[in-house]
Amino acid sequence: MKGTKGRRRFIDYPRQGREGPRRWLPSWRLWLGTLSFGVLSLAGLFALVYANVDIPDENEAAAQEATVYYWADGSQMVSVGAVNRQNVTLDNVPDSVENSVIAAENATFYSDPGISVQGIARAVVNMVSGEETQGGSTITQQYVKNTYLSQDQTVTRKVKEFIIALKVSNQKSKREILRGYLNTSWFGRGSYGIQAAAHAYYGIDASRLNPSQGALLAALLKGSEQYDPGLSKANHQRAVERWSWILDRQVATGKMSEEERAKYREFPEPRAPAKPTSQAGQTGYLVDVANKFVKAETGLTDADLARGGYRIHTTFDKQRTHRLEKAVTDVRRQHIDPKKRAADNYVEFGAASVRPKDGAILAVYGGTDATRHFSNNADTTAVPAGSAFKPFVLATALQQQVGRPEEPDVTGEAQPADWESKFGDLRGALMKAENPPFVQAGKRLGLERIRDLAVAAGLREESMAQLEQTFPLGTSAPSAIRMASAYTTFVNGGLHADPYAVSSMTYGGRKIRGFDRAEPDQVLDAGVAQQVSASLEGLGWRSLGLPGGGASSQPVAAGRTEPGDRMKSAWFIGSPLAAPGAGGDTGTDAGVRNGEGDGNEPTTAVTMFRNKPGAPELLPMQGVGGDGKGLGTALPPKVWSAYQNAS
Repeated sequence: MKGTKGRRRFIDYPRQGREGPRRWLPSWRLWLGTLSFGVLSLAGLFALVYANVDIPDENEAAAQEATVYYWADGSQMVSVGAVNRQNVTLDNVPDSVENSVIAAENATFYSDPGISVQGIARAVVNMVSGEETQGGSTITQQYVKNTYLSQDQTVTRKVKEFIIALKVSNQKSKREILRGYLNTSWFGRGSYGIQAAAHAYYGIDASRLNPSQGALLAALLKGSEQYDPGLSKANHQRAVERWSWILDRQVATGKMSEEERAKYREFPEPRAPAKPTSQAGQTGYLVDVANKFVKAETGLTDADLARGGYRIHTTFDKQRTHRLEKAVTDVRRQHIDPKKRAADNYVEFGAASVRPKDGAILAVYGGTDATRHFSNNADTTAVPAGSAFKPFVLATALQQQVGRPEEPDVTGEAQPADWESKFGDLRGALMKAENPPFVQAGKRLGLERIRDLAVAAGLREESMAQLEQTFPLGTSAPSAIRMASAYTTFVNGGLHADPYAVSSMTYGGRKIRGFDRAEPDQVLDAGVAQQVSASLEGLGWRSLGLPGGGASSQPVAAGRTEPGDRMKSAWFIGSPLAAPGAGGDTGTDAGVRNGEGDGNEPTTAVTMFRNKPGAPELLPMQGVGGDGKGLGTALPPKVWSAYQNAS
């Protein structure tokens, strides 16, 4: 060992000549060496990646295929045209518009190296944590993403964006990059680029945009789904705030004088959104529902879909959709006449059919014409459900009885064995359209329990009203799609499948993931579901007529609003049940007795309301359709019946 005594190790760790914890603490030399090695390694890796990542060819977005939507039977529904883009030079873009875009997106555009290290780091952290990756990119990076790369939100794509942005910044002038960015950016309303956006929002060429209009278009770059003022009241408020901020930002950065800013105090309202004529009638509403589902399942955006090339196979049944539209049109023609009654002005219908066994949306009626009436009445959440909500209260009460009769209720009292003494009058109250028993049931059950069951059955939590005394009477405002979906739970043995509008989707022949359907959930006891369905069957007979003398001879479980609701809506939700003799019991009516459907006959919700265009509040329903009872509640059942009986 003599020959090795005193020899210094290349890495003195654990440290010699130290005792206790100090022996295991690295020296400053080791720290410095490790740090230097790490920095040099990263620099080498960056140099290697930089050398091996080339600037790819520009995307040929304008030459891409249209996106095609298909009916459930595989036939083509509509082809949504190729990318709407018209390239312009910066000579045709006012300086004020350029300044608005730079102020909104990248104030240091003309002085920075084209990248934001902080933005990249934040995006990577967000992706790793599963959060949104948007934001933090320079104009150069966004131009690179639009022009050279896919829209995938991945770490690999972000790294490529970073490297290519550096190379592009070294090879192209800032003016070239800005021109490319303005011509490739998504502004909403089917428009890529500033020229298409100027026409979509103001009906003029980009060269004629004033500073105020330019600021609004710059605001849309943050996301047209959130900032297009024509889409919703909330969007309008956000757009006004960001428009004002962008103008103020130009003053702060020296691109606009205070005197010039003072000229633009009135928000430059754009024209109303317009759909292409290929989406006339119900087609536009169907496309909207399909797109909403696609975005929720895949994370794709409107901008992604507008680039085209997708093949989207929907669940929509062509014949049922046409039948539903005809039913609404016929009832409107027969019973709604604004020339005779002022109350018949601004009447709107919405409807949707959902298949119980799997949640497929088979048909939608969104309004008179998607190219003229832009909001989708089948998917709105502004129409109170009224008495059509009461079955969820009955279901909650019955569910509390199952398997736990002694559980304390919200008052702290033990549930009595004679459940009928507390809730037995709910069935009769449902048939008689009485409200007090449901208010009392809400107090005994707890409003949270009712809300939670309704949400579990398929209603969206955001459509639920405040938990006040009148909550059990239907102050919540679910959509027709969601009401139809929730009612399927009653006729499907307590099983609920989330509604869906797209069965499969491809891009470039490659199947896109995200459309596998989960098995239905047992959200309600099967016996409870049958009891509710049986109760609703009586309401169906009362609404549609008795066998042999009314609109339907098939048993129907139905919910509806009542004249006594005094709400600004009328609803009817019907689920055809198994006909007498069905279900395997020869010569019996087991299907009716059990209150079940076969899972294939859709549940259809029809809603009617009055809404003056541009006004946020619903109008009173008194006298609609000449209904002396006040609320026109007879018309939704007529639509439902006409739809069911149409050939």
